[in-house]
Amino acid sequence: MKCTQYYPVLMTSNVAETARFYQDNFKFKAAFEADWYVHLQSEEDEKVNLAVLNQDHETIPKEGRGKGAAGMLINFEVEDVDAVYEKANENGLPILQALRDEDFGQRHFITRDPNGVLIDVIKPIPPSPEFLKQFAPEAVPS
Repeated sequence: MKCTQYYPVLMTSNVAETARFYQDNFKFKAAFEADWYVHLQSEEDEKVNLAVLNQDHETIPKEGRGKGAAGMLINFEVEDVDAVYEKANENGLPILQALRDEDFGQRHFITRDPNGVLIDVIKPIPPSPEFLKQFAPEAVPS
């Protein structure tokens, strides 16, 4: 299978509020917008996409309808996590985990969207010697 694009689709009861959250806080713009579905694209990289879908829409199989997006963790890897953290605080986002450095090679913080979806904002950093051993050579954060 040759995948031409990959992006998560968040199912929610409030499409507009969820789309606006990602537009206001994570620099997404609407590439397609209907009352039941919004396709979001990063203003900084067109390959970064996220969609929001009404959880009761007829295109969702019956077994999946009515289920929201909570229980999910989305990672955004960024160049300047400190700046994003500062903006998240200024915007009053809930900070579930304050900005910190991890031995496994991340400087990050965790917030959440209006649906309870966790958002981990990450800047790769060099891992500790202990964790360095677990990385494939081509995957070592710098």
